[in-house]
Formats: sequence, structure tokens, C-alpha cells
Amino acid sequence: MSIERHQYDVVVVGAGGAGLRAAIACAQEGADTALVCKSLLGKAHTVMAEGGIAAALGNVAAEDNWQVHFQDTMFGGKYLNNWHMAELHAKEAPDRVHELEQWGGVFDRTPERKLSQRAFGGHTHRRLVHIGDRTGLELIRTLQDKAVHAGIDVFMECTVTRLLTDGDRVCGAFGYRRATGAPFTFAARALVLATGGGGKCWRITSNSWECTGDGHALAYAVGAELVDMEFVQFHPTGMVWPPGVIGLLVTEAVRGEGGILRNSTGERFMERYDPKRLELSTRDVVARAIFTEVKEGRGTPHGGVFLDVSHLPEQTVRRKLPSMYDQFMELAGVDITREPMEVGPTCHYFMGGIRVDAETGASSVPGLFATGECSGGMNGANRLGGNSLSDLLVFGRRAGLGAAADAGRAAEPRIAEEQIEDATTEMTRYLSGPGDEDPYRMHSELMATMQDDVGIFRDEVNLNAAVADLDDFQRRAARLRSPSSGTAFNPGWHLCYDVRNMLVVSQAVAHAALMRHESRGAHSRLDYPGYDDYWGEHNIVISKGADGSIQLEPRPVNKALALRALVEQRQEAERA
Repeated sequence: MSIERHQYDVVVVGAGGAGLRAAIACAQEGADTALVCKSLLGKAHTVMAEGGIAAALGNVAAEDNWQVHFQDTMFGGKYLNNWHMAELHAKEAPDRVHELEQWGGVFDRTPERKLSQRAFGGHTHRRLVHIGDRTGLELIRTLQDKAVHAGIDVFMECTVTRLLTDGDRVCGAFGYRRATGAPFTFAARALVLATGGGGKCWRITSNSWECTGDGHALAYAVGAELVDMEFVQFHPTGMVWPPGVIGLLVTEAVRGEGGILRNSTGERFMERYDPKRLELSTRDVVARAIFTEVKEGRGTPHGGVFLDVSHLPEQTVRRKLPSMYDQFMELAGVDITREPMEVGPTCHYFMGGIRVDAETGASSVPGLFATGECSGGMNGANRLGGNSLSDLLVFGRRAGLGAAADAGRAAEPRIAEEQIEDATTEMTRYLSGPGDEDPYRMHSELMATMQDDVGIFRDEVNLNAAVADLDDFQRRAARLRSPSSGTAFNPGWHLCYDVRNMLVVSQAVAHAALMRHESRGAHSRLDYPGYDDYWGEHNIVISKGADGSIQLEPRPVNKALALRALVEQRQEAERA
């Protein structure tokens, strides 16, 4: 095959909010920067973050500040967060929001013409900057416009299949153009992964087709460490009907604007699970509550619960929640101003990801950086709604600055032809090799295993069954082959790579969940229902062994002693 070759100072893989912000930071530092994305520019999953950007501006609640935001984030993460990351996030989020506004971002306003802020689960104050329920779309629009005008080269519909190394340092990437199958290489002095999560490992998910854990798997393959992979967030509210849209996100803004959850008997059941916060409890609590109501026979006709905003003025609903109004009217034939929505939990977000340095986004592999959902540490055991967008702004910028600085010190990248030959051979094997495994069938089996055995509630029996299934899938994956052999517009070929990556991610999640003998945040063990003091002080770090096996190591939580007083203050308040 003829190989298309490129060379840049920094290559950013992924063009969601995190990748765009990282690329902008690189370009502003003078680095020659390329942005490589699996889909089209502007189509990233960031657009599904609808409710708002969490930042302690104090526009609506004057008493809000970074210290309270930090405390909320730590409480939400059950204190397994990287403390310094949570600190940087809370301190810098306001500046990043104001910067976005200066770049042309349009947001809802208060009567005083300040940026409006709404309530969200787990946040002490009204903190989320928003534009109706389309905040992620506006964020992407603004960053995309800024990136294009910064002169960043964009390569759309390109799949990166492996990272290239020079010794122990990442020096580039290999992949192919999705429309034609033409292979390419990118030589780079530094590389940033911003590829999002891996929700497509589960059958019911809010995630779009791109979310197959690519960055996690690419980094793991070259020796990078992963952290907190057992913590997978199930958003409490996804659509449950009709079947074609099961899992589609129903933004937390619905509850932030006053939506009430009721079971089939009409009971406002959150009064039993969290009488203080009710519908605005943290996502892990609300998701488990809904799951329990359905399991105990108090669910709706389609296996969910009711979420009702019909008590609010019609114009308020249509102004504050325009996307949700349109979504239910068009897809389910439900007028949410007059009747309740049916909702249920849906796999939504990875707290775990590539372990990175808080200041720079550097991974444990030289030359490799990560940001956004494919990185780990900021959110601990559970993410608060709205923190994802401020997270990607804060740490997207930091990863970009870190990569640009590293590229400035790095030598000219050298790519070994042997690595390119190996990557090309893999492409050929998936297209015309001797394998007989159908990627569609394996993906279906993988989703069933993760949905049934590694879902909201877990136990040793089911987790061991999942590990055994995944080991079998991994053996069979060596025989994956696309149902058709052409390179142009071949979705079966693309899925071979996606399944390969999803297997890496799924194994990391299942093994870490099996090791953590407690329930904390988004990780709920039926056989270990309480907190454990040891695990409350340890994260699980995963790496690839010399023999290719998965290695798990508990490590003490990365704390910052200067923040201890704030943490203890919040812990004392919760005990009271």
C-alpha cells in the first residue's frame, strides 16, 4: 500500500472539546499542530454534554467559590480524586469559561446580563453556565471556530490504529482514512490523546458510535498506565422508549430546572434515597435508586421511571429545555410540557482513564499526553454533572501546553519501518486474513456481557463470569475478519479495530471491579455493600505486563496536604 506521511511538532488525536482546546493551546505556543479525528469536525460526543459548564463564577450564588467547588468535586468522587487535579479544575474553570465567552461563546444571561448559572446534582450552589440544554454544542462551535482560525491542520474521518515509538518514547501514530482505507503515518515530537470514553462496550449507552475506548487501548499498548477503570458512570436518565433510541441522554438539566422523579405508584421516591438533595443527588445515587425501583416492580410500562416537568410553565420548559422538548416530541411522541418522560439509567462516562500528571497532562510514557474523558484522576469514584466540560477546558489547555513544551525539547521523531510494516499487516489480516470471527457478533456478545455482569450493581460471581467471557473474546479476537474485503466504506473493517480496543477497556474495567472489595461512588458491589477504609485510600493502577498480561496495583491516593483542611471540613459537614 502507498502510505501517506505527515510530520508535526504535536499531533492531537480526537477533536472533541478536550482535543480542540489542547490543539489551540499548542498552536498558541507556536507548535506546528495537527488535529486527527475519527468523525467529522464538530460531530464529537461533547455535543451530548447538554446541561452546562461547572465553574464557581458566583453570578447567581454570590457565596460560591473555588473552595466549595473543590469540596463538591471531592465529595462526589468519594475522595479518590487526584486532589491537585480537583484543585486546579476548581480554580481555573472560571477563567476558561470567560475565555470561551471572549472567543464568541453565547450563553444564557441573568437579568443583570451576567452569565446565568443553573443547579445540578451534587453542586452546593447554582454553578452551571449554560445555553438552554445545548451547552456542549455551543462549546464545540466556539472551539472549532477558534481552532480553524488558529491555522491548525485538521484530518477528518481518520482512524488511528496504533502509536509508534522510538525506544520508550512515543514518536507518532499510524492509521487509515475511513472513506478509502488509505494508510497514513504522523511523525510527532509529542502526541496528545483526547479520544473520549468507551460507552459502546455496554448495550444501553448515551455514547455515540465513536466512543470505543480508542485512546485507553492505544496508550495501554505502548505501556501507559490506566487508573480508576472500575468507575463507570451510569447517567440516571436516558430514554427507555421507543426501542430505537434506548439510552439516548436526557440531560440532568431537566432535574436542575425542577424535574421530579416518580415511580409507577406516583411516589417521589428520591425522598427515600436522599431526602436532602432529592433529584439533585449525585448521579451514582440517583441511578441506583431508579434501578432499584424498577427491579422491585415499581417501574413504568417500558422499564423506567417517570421524570416530570409538566408542573412548570410551558414557556419555561420550551425556553430552558428546547432540545429535550424536541427530542421527546419527535422520537417518542411525548409533549413534556403536558406529560412525563420515561427514563432509566444509561452508561454515560468513564471516570477512569490514562493516568496523567495534574500540571501537564503527561502520561507515564515519554512524549504521550492525555486529556478529557480518556484521562483519569480528576473525578475519582464519580463525576459531578457539568464538571466534564470545565474539566476538558482546564486540562485540555494544560495538556496542550505540556505537549508543546515537551515537543520543544524533543529530538526529531524517527519512525521505524518495521512498526509500519506490522501495522499494515494487521490491516490486511482484518480484511483478507484466515480469520472467521464476525466483529458484529463479537461486539453484540461483548455488550451483553458488560451490560449483564459489569453494570450498575456487581458481585464476584458475575464479575468472574465477565472476566472469563472477556478472556475468551480476547482469544477469538485474533481471528477477527471483516465480512467484506474492500477498503472503501467498510464498516465491518472499522469495527474490527473498535472491538479490539473495547476488549482492552472492558478487561480493565472488569478486573479492577473484581479487585475493589467495597462499594464507592459509581462502583457498587452487592457482596461488599459498604465502604472499606483501605480502599478509601487507594486507587487501582493498571498496566500491561512484559508478557502482555494485565497488571493491577493499588496505590495510595494522590493527595495534596495543603488541601487537607478543606477536605476534612467537608467530611465533617457530611457526618453532621
